[in-house]
Amino acid sequence: MAAPAHHSEVLASPWPRVYAAVVRSERHYGRHSHGTFGFGVVDAGAHRSSSGRGTVDAFAGQIVTTNPGEVHDGRPLGAPSRSWCTVYVEPALLASLAAQGDGDIAITQPVLVDAQLQRATRRLLQALRGWQLHGADALACEEALVQACGLLLARHANRRLAGDAAGVPLERIRQRIADDLLAPPSLAQLAAQAGIGRFQLLRRFAAVYGCTPHAFLLQQRAERARALIRQGSSLAGAAADAGFADQPHLTRIFTRQFGFTPGAWQRAVRPQ
Repeated sequence: MAAPAHHSEVLASPWPRVYAAVVRSERHYGRHSHGTFGFGVVDAGAHRSSSGRGTVDAFAGQIVTTNPGEVHDGRPLGAPSRSWCTVYVEPALLASLAAQGDGDIAITQPVLVDAQLQRATRRLLQALRGWQLHGADALACEEALVQACGLLLARHANRRLAGDAAGVPLERIRQRIADDLLAPPSLAQLAAQAGIGRFQLLRRFAAVYGCTPHAFLLQQRAERARALIRQGSSLAGAAADAGFADQPHLTRIFTRQFGFTPGAWQRAVRPQ
């Protein structure tokens, strides 16, 4: 008899306490546990597992969760195979996002139907893959992580997030990002400077400025590159000096922001 088909991809992250796995498998998993929180999306098929929270059936589009130390198993449901993607987060990191309170954090339900959290989880996985394959900005990964974990805590945990930090001034935070385009601060550093949590900073910054810190960083890099090209820099040189990973990265962001390519801008301001 042939072994059950199984394929997995492991995604590292900029932090030692977070990783992810993308799996397509026919395997039946025996009872086991993880030392981390896990939350992930069933991409196709269906999955059945049993744990201390009972028998759990999860279908495509739903989110499956596990708490640290929760013993569970897993098998396909209704078809030979299923596929899913899961983010694993160590307890200390998730606790750092939660409001102060007594007792351990726990995700309250083993299966969640939450379209916004599903989208946030997929964005996080995309950011981690980009970081691993192309060296994408760590700030982009951190924003995606905080957004997904923040939604998980705010909606599906026994400990809630701190308030929205309305009224906290952020001009110095925005200026620090603009001043450090080549070595931008982390979201944790920005939140510490503002005196609020990372999830609160994300929400407050977006409410005040209409974008996240990372989106603002990319906008400022595009503006820097535009000025450098006008001053005579090559496209590759402008990309490097503005903080972009490479020239294609500059082209994507520049075109999205201005509606024309860096090459078109170069030809316009430096006619032959």
